[in-house]
Amino acid sequence: VRVTCTGQLYMCLGQEDQSDLRRVLREGGPEALGAALDEAMTRKPKGHDFAIERRGQAPAAPRFMSATGG
Repeated sequence: VRVTCTGQLYMCLGQEDQSDLRRVLREGGPEALGAALDEAMTRKPKGHDFAIERRGQAPAAPRFMSATGG
């Protein structure tokens, strides 16, 4: 998982699924943050789809890792 500088938690670097942790912290505090993290981890993929053998086809992952950094 990665957290961006704007507070978005991405469950996988190559996927679009995210949680807005900044909003949770501002509106709910530490307890709400813990609950949001627990919920987000249930959505985390068990693996990735960075299939190298797909050269010449559309990208395997819908989001480039460099969009988040890390």
